[in-house]
Amino acid sequence: MATPTRFPLQTEGNHAYDIQPQIDEAVAASAVTEGLVTIVAPHTTAALGIISYHDPLGLEDVMDEFERLIPARITFKHEHDTPQDAAGHVKSTMVGPTLTLIITEGEVLVGHSQKVFFLEFDGPRKRQFFVKVTPDPAA
Repeated sequence: MATPTRFPLQTEGNHAYDIQPQIDEAVAASAVTEGLVTIVAPHTTAALGIISYHDPLGLEDVMDEFERLIPARITFKHEHDTPQDAAGHVKSTMVGPTLTLIITEGEVLVGHSQKVFFLEFDGPRKRQFFVKVTPDPAA
């Protein structure tokens, strides 16, 4: 059984970070041609998302919209660190810290304009994410 591969990530602020190359690297290293890849961001103020990457301003729009919908404010009941930290908990819960994608013909199945991004909601921070490749037992 394969163990997850750990990838460190130093974030510089609240941005969307392209982690597709690391995911593709883990899939290629596994030599799995048919199966699943699971990506996990083990943090309470970060999440994972699939976003179109063609226009970098689209990434900014996504992060700006999270901030508009869930702004950092001092009225959170669970504020133990900062208002940004509390807002990050809510954003992470809404988006989710885990993705599972199909591997077919040795490649991750995403659309032609899609990539997986690590969404930082409480940066800058030293982060990590894990990638686990699971072969299809029928393949």
